Amino acid sequence: MEQEKRRPWRRWVVLALMIAGFILGGIFVPIQPEIVVAPEKLSYTPLFTLPVIGDFYLVNTLPTLAITIVLLAAIAYFTNRSLKRSAKTDLVPRGIGNLMEAVLEMLYNLTEGSAGKYARMIFPWFATIMIYVLFANLLKLIPGFESIGLIKEAHGEGGHAVAALGGGWGMLTAEEGHYVLYPFLRGISVDLNFTAALAVIAVVMIQVVGFRAQGIGYLSKFFNTRRMFKVPFFGAMDFLVGLLELISEVSKILSFAFRLFGNMFAGIVLVAIVAGLLGRFSILPAMVMMFELFVGVIQAFVFGMLTMVFMAQATQGHGEEHAEH
Repeated sequence: MEQEKRRPWRRWVVLALMIAGFILGGIFVPIQPEIVVAPEKLSYTPLFTLPVIGDFYLVNTLPTLAITIVLLAAIAYFTNRSLKRSAKTDLVPRGIGNLMEAVLEMLYNLTEGSAGKYARMIFPWFATIMIYVLFANLLKLIPGFESIGLIKEAHGEGGHAVAALGGGWGMLTAEEGHYVLYPFLRGISVDLNFTAALAVIAVVMIQVVGFRAQGIGYLSKFFNTRRMFKVPFFGAMDFLVGLLELISEVSKILSFAFRLFGNMFAGIVLVAIVAGLLGRFSILPAMVMMFELFVGVIQAFVFGMLTMVFMAQATQGHGEEHAEH
């Protein structure tokens, strides 16, 4: 058998990129960005005011949210068109239709393996949440996110000087100054408002699935009084366990929200610190970005799987009848 010749051209490409990054890192010295938890305001005046909530400002996670929705709608449109086109010809999906069909089939098999006959009821929520969180996590890895925006005066210490680039554009430098960058786009996964809202939706739909599967009997999971009068001691224990279940159900909102937010925000901090410390050696921050890509995929999978598993558990009874028997 003739051995295939090795072509180490990829190594030369990586080496060329490392050299280019080293040279550009000397020209455009990387600076450590200002790390804040809350999204930055892009407007000084509120867009509108709500009676209870108060002023509503344009923050830099809202444009990212809009871009995510537009991208998902575009993918859904082209996938639907691809599947309709294949249905009129040879029934063989191609292109994006083939890709999305494979992904959704894999997710449906996961749902069916855990939820059984309730898979058709749980699958839309599981697939929607997982794909949406995946896009939200990966979109912020595009170059330009959190690095292009408005230069504003810093409130406190830690500002940088500004070098004019012409045409009204400027660039922060490593020298000390009084300015910071408010990026136009920031990943929505690092906005606690987004993760908390998604957590509330997931937990509420878990309860909806439980009611649809078990009816009003689903409330016995939280207020179990079936044995209260037959066996008072064990009935009281069952009632206390039900209250603990209720507390656990509410705490899922915090668990969902802070798990996704914490992991994605930690990735931003890690990339910023590594890039600021290493400076011209740009290949190592790039490796950290690959790790951030891996974390984004894993967190989307974990968020979706937990939602699906909790929904599957909500469709099942708790065995009180078997215990009494």
